[in-house]
Amino acid sequence: MTTDNYVVFIVDDDGGTTEAVGELLETCGMRAVAFGSAGEYVTADKSDVPACLILGVELPDINGLELQRQIAKGDHPPIALITGDGDIPSSVCAMKDRKTRSERAELSELRHRYLELAPREREVPPLVVSGLLNKQAASELAISEVTLQIHRRNVMQKIAAVSLADHVLKAARLGIPITHSRRAGGH
Repeated sequence: MTTDNYVVFIVDDDGGTTEAVGELLETCGMRAVAFGSAGEYVTADKSDVPACLILGVELPDINGLELQRQIAKGDHPPIALITGDGDIPSSVCAMKDRKTRSERAELSELRHRYLELAPREREVPPLVVSGLLNKQAASELAISEVTLQIHRRNVMQKIAAVSLADHVLKAARLGIPITHSRRAGGH
């Protein structure tokens, strides 16, 4: 991979740190672009190539952890935080933000998979999470039980559910409501 294919952004107000990290990265064949503040990084034109961000915790205009929280709502490169004055609360905060970002990415991938379901396949999860038997769900959709089983299998494969319980958990994450009662007459 050539250095034109990716970039490492460095945001830190210590010129010595950005210079040293940038030189180290360049000796490894990586392209580095340094910024002295969060504002410079946020407003800079950035090429659309794979990237990562080395972010100082203490910046002149905003705390690096706060910047991480703000940009976490959008599409941004993975972040490595650096600081000369680390403490346990800051470390815990950074790890929580990382977990939140990871969970958000997983949910985004799950939504993407769900949107790839065929229209008829999207009718199956509400019936599954409602606990309907295959025969009841097939009747609800006016299809054969075998066809319903095929749709269920396809849904499980497409959303990468490894079990019925996993299917139900993923449906809950997607906000798929329980729409039917398994018992006849709703009792």
